[in-house]
Amino acid sequence: MLWRAPQQSVRPDSKSGTRGRKLLLTIAVLGATASIAGLGTFATFTSSTSASHTVASGTVTIALGATGASTNRLNVDATAIAPGDTVQRSVDLIDQGTLNLASVTLTTTATASSVLDTDATNGLQMVIDKCSQAWTEAGPPYTYTCGGSTSSVLTSRAVIQTGVTLNNLSALTAGATDHLRVTLTFPSGAGNSFQNKSSTIQYAFTGTQRTGTDK
Repeated sequence: MLWRAPQQSVRPDSKSGTRGRKLLLTIAVLGATASIAGLGTFATFTSSTSASHTVASGTVTIALGATGASTNRLNVDATAIAPGDTVQRSVDLIDQGTLNLASVTLTTTATASSVLDTDATNGLQMVIDKCSQAWTEAGPPYTYTCGGSTSSVLTSRAVIQTGVTLNNLSALTAGATDHLRVTLTFPSGAGNSFQNKSSTIQYAFTGTQRTGTDK
């Protein structure tokens, strides 16, 4: 008679199965992470270019001719003038900047004042003309004649002015020069109250740049 040992049923270890599933999930997550990381290592096409330019501002510079010559006689005094006399002085106005100008204005002040500059009617009167070439000078006392053509820069008015615009100037163009003649007249109507008076007239020229434009 054969004897057989009783068979025992084997139940799967639920804990071992859980560990197996966790291991499979971990491997799957690692594999997905590696795949995503691998996407970032692929090369991409690129292209670049560049350019540059220099932007430089211009200058506004007006100047007077050198003193001590016919290019600037505005520093030469006139004394012992009488009603009816005229005083002529030449001066070059030069645009030394790199920008063209919209205008040039003149302001005159009396640094030493008297009735010669405060009386707008019988005090000194001013006129400014220009010559198309350098003035021909005679004297002193200085007088000037133009060998070319003359034009009016400032019509007759009282010697003291503020910001009056000068007309017909070539010096509105960068690098150009105007040959000016300033004439002061002592009106013949000035009475005895004008005797033994003295004024010092200062001339200030101001250039203003042209209007903005495309560049």
